[in-house]
Amino acid sequence: MDIIIAGDGEVGFHLAKTLSKVKHNITVVDPHSELLRLLQTDNDLLTITGESTSISILKEAGVASCDLLISVLHEESINIITCMLGKRLGAKRTIARITSIEYLSDENKNMFKGLGIDEMVCPERIAAKEITNLLTRNTATEVFDFSNGLLSIYMTRIDTDAVFIDKTIVETAQLYPQMDARIVCIVRQGETIIPGGNDYYRKGDLVYLLVKPEGLEVVKELFKKKDFRIKNAMIIGGGRIGRRAALNLENIMQLKLVEENKERCLKLLDELSSTMVINGNGSDISLLLDEGLRDTDAFIATTDSTETNILSCLHAHRQGVKKTIALVENINYIDVSQDIGIDTIINKKLITASYIARFTLNGEVTSSKWLSGIDAEVFEVIVKEKAPATKNTIMNLNIPQGVSIGGIIRDGSSFIARGDTQIESGDKVVVFSLPEVANKVMKLFN
Repeated sequence: MDIIIAGDGEVGFHLAKTLSKVKHNITVVDPHSELLRLLQTDNDLLTITGESTSISILKEAGVASCDLLISVLHEESINIITCMLGKRLGAKRTIARITSIEYLSDENKNMFKGLGIDEMVCPERIAAKEITNLLTRNTATEVFDFSNGLLSIYMTRIDTDAVFIDKTIVETAQLYPQMDARIVCIVRQGETIIPGGNDYYRKGDLVYLLVKPEGLEVVKELFKKKDFRIKNAMIIGGGRIGRRAALNLENIMQLKLVEENKERCLKLLDELSSTMVINGNGSDISLLLDEGLRDTDAFIATTDSTETNILSCLHAHRQGVKKTIALVENINYIDVSQDIGIDTIINKKLITASYIARFTLNGEVTSSKWLSGIDAEVFEVIVKEKAPATKNTIMNLNIPQGVSIGGIIRDGSSFIARGDTQIESGDKVVVFSLPEVANKVMKLFN
C-alpha cells in the first residue's frame, strides 16, 4: 500500500516506523529536515521536507496515486486542510487527527466526509475512554472490547499465588476446563511470545487472554485477581485527556482533579458538575497527601510531563493506592514503567496507530488495537465468502508463525477458537498478530 504521512512529531514518526516494517511504501512529509534525516537513516521510507498544506509538496509526495493519506500534526486545522487537498488531488482515502470531540458526532462526520475527510481520529478521546474502562474493570492492566463486549482482550500480570505458575498451557486447560479463554500472547522480560500448548506460565509474566463476558470471573479467580470497587479517584492534569476522563467518571465515583494552570481550573469548574478542582502542582507530593492521596482508590496522571506522571504514580502506589494509570508519551519508558509498579500505561502514539492500523490491512477490519509495550496488534476481521479460512478447521489452516486466532463472533454470539473450530463466511474473527505477518494472515479471510 502507498501511504503518505504528514506529521510534525512523534505520532507521525512512530506511525511511519511501524508501517514501514510491515512493508508498506511510506512517504513522510514534515517541515523539519533534521528530524527527517534521522528518521530516514534507520527506516526504509522516503521523506520530503515541506508543509503538507502545499499542493506542490503533496504532488511531489505522489498524492495522486496514494492509497492512504494520514495527517497527524498537532494542529487540527492543518490536518483538515491537508486531507481536503489530498482527496481533491487523488488520494483514495484520508485520515485526519483532530482534537475537537464535537467533530465526531454523526452529523459532523458526514459533513467532513463530504469535504474529503474519510476518517477522523481523536487520541485524547480514546485515551479517556480507556481510562474509564480500566477503572470500571479494575483487575485488568489493559482491556479492549470487540463487538460491544462479546469478546474482550484482558491483560494481567501473573502474581506469586496464581494457581498455574510453572504449568504448561495444555496442563492448565486440562486442570481447569472451566477457564473458557484463549491465551494469545505472553510477555516475559520484554520478549513477546505467541504461545503454543507446551509453553509454560511463569511468575511475573504479562498475559493477554481473549475472554467471553461470562468467562471473565473464572479467569480472575484462577489468576487470583480480586475485584474491588473504586469509590474515588484523583486525576492530575486537566488537559484534554484529564478533562474528558473526569467527564466520563464523575457520575460514577468521587473525583478530585489537580491542575496547575489557574485559568484552566476556572474552565474546568464550569464544565464539571461534581468534580473537586484543585489549583496546584501535581508533582507536589505534600499537596497530594493533604488532598487525601492515602485514602484514594485510583490515581490517574495525565500531565504533559511523562516524568511527572511516572513519579507521581509511583508515589501513589507506595501510599497504598490500589490502581495507578500514567500517560506516558515516550514509548521507551513503557516496559520500565510497568516493571516498577505502575498498573497501566496510556500512550497516544499507540492509540493513534491502533485506530489507523485497520485501514492498512488488506481486508474488512472492523476494529484493531496495538498492544502497549509490545510490537504486536489484535484486530477483528470479517471473513469473506469462499475465503481460504472457511475451507478447513483452524488446526489445518496454513497460519503464519507469529499469529494466533483467538475467538469468533457469529450471529450475535461469541466463542473461543479451538483447533477443531471451523470458520464460516460472515464470521468476525479476532486475530492476534506480530506486525510483519499481519497482511499475510489477512489472505486467509479474503
